[in-house]
Amino acid sequence: MATPKIILDCDPGHDDAVAILLAARECNVLAITTVSGNAPLEMTTANALLLCQLAGLDIPVHAGADQPLLVPAAHAPRAHGATGLDGPPRPDVYLKAASNDAVDVIIKTARAHDDVWLMPVGPLTNIALAIRQAPDIVERVAGISLMGGAIGPGNVTPTAEFNIWADPHAAQIVFAAGVPLVRMAGLNLTHQLCVGPSETAALRAQSGIVPEFVADLFDFYLAGYRERAGLDAAPMHDPCAVLAVTHPELFTFGNRHVNVETTGKLTRGMTVADERPGTDAVPNCEVAYSIDAAPALELIIDAIRSYG
Repeated sequence: MATPKIILDCDPGHDDAVAILLAARECNVLAITTVSGNAPLEMTTANALLLCQLAGLDIPVHAGADQPLLVPAAHAPRAHGATGLDGPPRPDVYLKAASNDAVDVIIKTARAHDDVWLMPVGPLTNIALAIRQAPDIVERVAGISLMGGAIGPGNVTPTAEFNIWADPHAAQIVFAAGVPLVRMAGLNLTHQLCVGPSETAALRAQSGIVPEFVADLFDFYLAGYRERAGLDAAPMHDPCAVLAVTHPELFTFGNRHVNVETTGKLTRGMTVADERPGTDAVPNCEVAYSIDAAPALELIIDAIRSYG
């Protein structure tokens, strides 16, 4: 398979940081675009630049939407800290964003390359704005591989996953746009791919700024899951969206019609997949249901260690 060309749209975020490092090894990353999500836009952009700086990545970073389409902005400090990347000592960031117009970059890049994957691993605001402004890109992209949603329980509410809940109107635009191929890695999938103390130890055994930085990220991330859920493991949500493109053979997918609840008092942000036997709903999404976790985790850890 040819190396996929991608735009990684993210809101770093501990697992976003891993997704950036993995994507830079497995894909041709044409651009990184940032969005408000796990932290405010100013921080998510700085975090993406920090990862590029530490890893020596020559990838342009473009800042995007600082607010959802209709709902107030929300962030996830309980999971990711005030900066979005709490845990490691934070060096000064000297890299600068290439632009503050991520949506325009998404549109122009999709038009310049007919086979670009859009890979959003945060709220879908930038992607929805690009589709709304330039509907022609729907037929130009290779597909959209997103981390978001859940077939089952959510994390920010009983029914909704954070990325979709944070901008449900944007998510519904994306699912309803008619993109020929949408792959969804939701919580039901990402909780099958977890890191724990052994992965942290493997990174600490590898000398280098990046493995040490990510090991510190894992320590903070794992501590949160121990405190909140009593777990000694933490899911690698966002790297699943990368692997769904680079290593689809590791996944089991089901074709489903997915809608997003935008207004429900109890169900805002819920991804509603039609799983009825014999339904006549036309599928608009490949929902990931399972992943072969051992080789997937090996790919992630090897990618991080390669920066040592």
